[in-house]
Amino acid sequence: MDIRRTILLMIFSFSLLMLWNNWQVHQGNPPLFGAPPAATKPTATATDPNAAATNAGVPAAPASATTTPAGSASATVPGLPATTNVAAQTVLFKTDVLALTFDLQGAQLIRTDLLAFPSVEDPAIPFTLLERAAGRTYVVQSGLTGAPAGAMFPTHLAPFVLETEARELTGESLVIKFSSTSGDVKLTKTFTLKRGQYAIDVQHQIDNLSAQPVSPSVYLQITRDGHDPAGTSTAPSFLSGPANFFGAAIYSEQEKFQKVTFADIEKRKTSHVKQADNGWFALIQHYFVTAWVPPQGKSRSYEMTALEKNLYALRSIEPVGTIAANANLTITSKLWVGPQDQSALEALAPGLELVVDYGLLTIIAKPVFSLMTWLFSLLGNWGWTIVALTVLIKAAFYPLSAASYRSMAKMKMVAPRLQALKEKFGDDRQKLNTAMMEMYRTEKINPLGGCLPIVIQIPVFISLYYVLGSSVELRGAPWILWVHDLAVRDPYFILPAIMMATMFLQMRLNPTPPDPVQAKVMMFMPLVFGGMMFFFPSGLVLYWCVNNILSIAQQWYITKKMADLATATKR
Repeated sequence: MDIRRTILLMIFSFSLLMLWNNWQVHQGNPPLFGAPPAATKPTATATDPNAAATNAGVPAAPASATTTPAGSASATVPGLPATTNVAAQTVLFKTDVLALTFDLQGAQLIRTDLLAFPSVEDPAIPFTLLERAAGRTYVVQSGLTGAPAGAMFPTHLAPFVLETEARELTGESLVIKFSSTSGDVKLTKTFTLKRGQYAIDVQHQIDNLSAQPVSPSVYLQITRDGHDPAGTSTAPSFLSGPANFFGAAIYSEQEKFQKVTFADIEKRKTSHVKQADNGWFALIQHYFVTAWVPPQGKSRSYEMTALEKNLYALRSIEPVGTIAANANLTITSKLWVGPQDQSALEALAPGLELVVDYGLLTIIAKPVFSLMTWLFSLLGNWGWTIVALTVLIKAAFYPLSAASYRSMAKMKMVAPRLQALKEKFGDDRQKLNTAMMEMYRTEKINPLGGCLPIVIQIPVFISLYYVLGSSVELRGAPWILWVHDLAVRDPYFILPAIMMATMFLQMRLNPTPPDPVQAKVMMFMPLVFGGMMFFFPSGLVLYWCVNNILSIAQQWYITKKMADLATATKR
């Protein structure tokens, strides 16, 4: 019993700490766990990739160029003569799921609106993933590097010409083409967008217009500041799990899936694969991901670097070999800018579905997610999918739960005798414990019988928690009545109130602990956990409510059945 009391006190203290942390973050104060978001705003200064090079002859820092919106004053483009001014121009393209804005300086992708996902701030407008604006930099870039001394190749800082007339998807695909010539090398970028897809085919065609061979390298890059994305969960990382990771990721066959935080990039303490002929790299945030998938089977280097304070770049650099005079070569890559759709990501590249990271519980969480997807195909509503999933999990663990509830029912029946023993032996703990153990042996009661089945179920419950918190499918998904988005907290706190009520009812069905301290802790547990649920997504709270209701029904049935059996035995 002392062990149970200690465990309960630890849980209670831990819950209070989490509740206080969530309240602090909700009030705008720094979290107790982890550093607060950086306060500095990035000012994107760019260096010329052809001017600065590492000892390997690759760009030191192909950063994002600061440009002005179309129609405003012209901006000086780094990498060009200081007297050359190029008016910043942007062009917008739309498909049925994406709205993409390119800057003609470098043919950079500087804004992406996901038309099927509402914004966190205003549900009436689409969610913006990539964006280049005041205080925010998140762009996709590419270009050539490795030019010999005195020469230049087209980079993401060079002016490009748009060669496409169509601006909107009308058929099954939309082809966007940009070109730029620096010296005797021409680079043509072709982006192919397809209906209903977030995957983009990207081609880099290199034309050698000179009479001499050239040996360029193609770099693919994602540049981002370190500010937390809009709608970041207020729960600390140890509570929200690996799904709330915000940072870089890289995958290779030799090292598999590796995550890198911006803090490690800043401190130059990154640990990731540096050279490979396979894999991909990405920037991850809750629900969404931007990923480059370079050509497979071709050797490349991977770099993660801090361009300046709170501005970071991830890139791959692939030597394309020698291009003969008046010849050309085409490199084909893939770009993903969109939600963490596990099936589509898995089809795009091996291991890309791992950006939805369940941590050590992946072996359990992935089957749970597959079951959820199947249930949704039948029910068509994610709220009812959660209800059905909870019922199925509860049914799967029915034998274990039944054993737990039978143990608690026996404890409740002998509660008067335990109280009598306590009054008999008073403060003599040794005699009291000896008498209690003797009674447990006589009545065939395992004092830990109510705990062990629950402990066995904990990994499944935690993995389900991660699945519900990670699934982008729940973002913006309604259930019934007042629940319009299962990924955000209940606007009227009705579900947390129901959860607290069901937990109190469960406490009434349980045997009263003989220890007064333990009894008080148990009485406070519903308040603590219910208070925590005020900050949690309503989909998670819905799961706990349904689980509690099913547990009450099962516990009441088993307790009544055992009471009836005990009455029949006495007769």
